[in-house]
Amino acid sequence: MGPVFFDLVSYLESKNIPLIIVTGRSKSWAHFLLTHVPYLKHIISEGGGNLSWRAEDGTLYDRLLVDEIEARRLMAMTDKLYDEVEELELSADSFGRETDRAIELGWLRADKEREQTIKEFFKKENVNWSESSVHLNFWCGDISKYTAVSYFLKNHTDCSEDECLYFGDALNDETMFKHFPHSVGVSNINEVIDKLKFKPSVILEGKENEGPFGVYNFLKDHLK
Repeated sequence: MGPVFFDLVSYLESKNIPLIIVTGRSKSWAHFLLTHVPYLKHIISEGGGNLSWRAEDGTLYDRLLVDEIEARRLMAMTDKLYDEVEELELSADSFGRETDRAIELGWLRADKEREQTIKEFFKKENVNWSESSVHLNFWCGDISKYTAVSYFLKNHTDCSEDECLYFGDALNDETMFKHFPHSVGVSNINEVIDKLKFKPSVILEGKENEGPFGVYNFLKDHLK
């Protein structure tokens, strides 16, 4: 997140277009943004495991979007993974996560045997996992960005899926690409595009359209 993110927020605010962030990052990260970016009202975090929102009086609220039993099982599986893998490095924001955990991809990819061990552990213990652009996230229970967005649209807004435009850049966006009629992959999606069964309806190209730059450029071009 850099200056272009705030340019994007200001642009959408000037057009009175709501922005809902749907991210693999932690609930604590969502709280930070809701506290410091007044235009944001709702954030779906932890890959769809948590919905956070800010009330008119500034109070922050959260709703777990997975059964509490699964959140507790995740805690047990995390402890077990620490026993299985020496010097396991969870992401710095894992302390602020409730429904998933994250492993830094850089650390994971440094040792292919270790990566295989971790993925075999997930398979054996029936733990779900997916990759964002920076993390390998893992969780227990039925969590996806799409199930979370569906819940949000039904319970917190009058907006329909047809009225939304979704932007993504990673493997964990695939459920949204599958179900949402209007989706855009910013250009760094091309790094994993061959691994996606369901692809965005529009795919941007060029370094100038990576990440939030792609979102900003696309919206400015199409909202003139």
